[in-house]
Amino acid sequence: MNDAGGSGFDDRVEPGRRLISVEHDRSHSLAERLAGRVHALSWRTPVHHFRLRGRYPLKLFDVPADPIEGLVRLGGAMLDGEILWQGESVRIEDYDFRPRTMSTAFSDHLQSFAWLRDLSAAGPRQRVAPIAELLAKRWLDAFGKQIHEFAWRPDLWGRRILFWGCHAPLIMSSDELRTPLLNTLSRGARHLDNSADKAAPGLARVAAWTGVVAAGLLIPGGELRQLHGEKGLERALADALHSDGGIVSRSPVEQMDLIGLLAMLRKYYEMRGQRPPVPLGEALAMAVPPLLGLTLGDGGLSSWQGAAPIDGGRIDAVVTASGVRARPLRQSREWGYQRLSVGHTRIIADAAPPPISRFAHDACASTLGFEMSDGPWRLIVNCGGGRGANNALHPDLAQALRSTAAHSTLVLADSHSTAVHPDGTLGKGVTEVEVERQEDMHGSQIDMRHDGYARRYGFAHRRRIEIAAGGREVHGQDQLLPTGRGPRGEESGFAIRFHLAPGVDVSATADGGGALLRIAEGALWRFRATGGEVGVEDSLWIDSRGRPQPTRQLVISGTALSDGIDVKWAFARSG
Repeated sequence: MNDAGGSGFDDRVEPGRRLISVEHDRSHSLAERLAGRVHALSWRTPVHHFRLRGRYPLKLFDVPADPIEGLVRLGGAMLDGEILWQGESVRIEDYDFRPRTMSTAFSDHLQSFAWLRDLSAAGPRQRVAPIAELLAKRWLDAFGKQIHEFAWRPDLWGRRILFWGCHAPLIMSSDELRTPLLNTLSRGARHLDNSADKAAPGLARVAAWTGVVAAGLLIPGGELRQLHGEKGLERALADALHSDGGIVSRSPVEQMDLIGLLAMLRKYYEMRGQRPPVPLGEALAMAVPPLLGLTLGDGGLSSWQGAAPIDGGRIDAVVTASGVRARPLRQSREWGYQRLSVGHTRIIADAAPPPISRFAHDACASTLGFEMSDGPWRLIVNCGGGRGANNALHPDLAQALRSTAAHSTLVLADSHSTAVHPDGTLGKGVTEVEVERQEDMHGSQIDMRHDGYARRYGFAHRRRIEIAAGGREVHGQDQLLPTGRGPRGEESGFAIRFHLAPGVDVSATADGGGALLRIAEGALWRFRATGGEVGVEDSLWIDSRGRPQPTRQLVISGTALSDGIDVKWAFARSG
């Protein structure tokens, strides 16, 4: 994942100013929600049950390989009697797949059978198969014949077909289970034939259509279903990905998940000796560079839209499974993340409005935030996490992690640049971001501006960041510029926050204008600022396993008068 590696992908930065505007938020209207609910209720009718009738397969064509290895740690926990995932757990001894108190995300993980991947990594088949068969039988007892949205949602069936196919030897080795599982798999495929396009737009719809295609390749006689699924998948991918390959939710976790689903589906084609359709290959080739573009010097992801800083090993596994070799995308014009890299210094900045509610849940007000690394060491981070990393976090903490203040950017009047609602949606705020990039022999720089505070306070936030030649100096400037809109003459406090990675020791200078930052086992960085007072406060960071870690943050604070502010800051590496 080196910026200089890869082939066949043009990652040049095109200079010039661009305006990124959020499209009209086509959130699900009342009519759309009612239509979706009516469709789900129709699944319980005799008509739908009649649609699911038909000949059942006696066997599958073959077993496609799962291209991504599971986590031995999670598989080992299953051998010890517990399913763990993102801070939640259930005991296998008494889990029957029926609704119980847990997060929707954990329930979906269990219902999708994605845990089969981890279980398969924990030991030989004869050791892990009894657990897989026990859980498969319990799912059949609960939902094999009862069609309920809780378990029969299209995106869940799409994922379930992928995992049942790749791990069939774990759940279909006994005569007792093989026939009912094959029958249910066939019924699930027929259910998807009519329901895939009813899945929520974005990743969920892609997951549903991958299941249709996989079933067409897996079950004998599925040629027409395969063609039907390929057309649906092409439509779903066109709606789910921006033209630069970034997913519409702007979520790094969903970007990685989409690549993983397509990589699994590609194995189904390999199992049948077929060439994958062009849209599938193009989607993978487009999606990998943006994901790599969010990696820092340690190879792991930077933290955006509720994601944890997923470690480099998992990123490598997904990218390897994709079969795509590419450089990290440095300039994503629609997905909105910008990557600056000079020497050992890397910066990832959020230079776009937040995702619209139609495509995102628990999104964050992170516009103009950034993260920075020095070689393999993280220096500046966002708090990250939230529901995208740990479902067991206290709701108040998960909500706070979505705030502007939880990101390394400017906060005006202790408010969000985009409103953050308790139900997981975002409200009014940033609608436009201007971005200008420049790359030359002297370094890399970006100039960004958003309108999130314009209506309420009459200011635009402008941020400029430059990495000087060699990567040893980073110069920044934050301005609040009067827009002629909003209230005038009111003074508001501002705070420019730089959350520090764990392991970075910080001490403020006596003059209140700077600080010394020492990376454990790394370099010393000197920080200076003008236009505000520099202080040090407590913070926290969500690690790669979704666990909160205490850390510190630099804060430049002051008062914004009617004519705005102009704050300059710089990081300089010593030694």
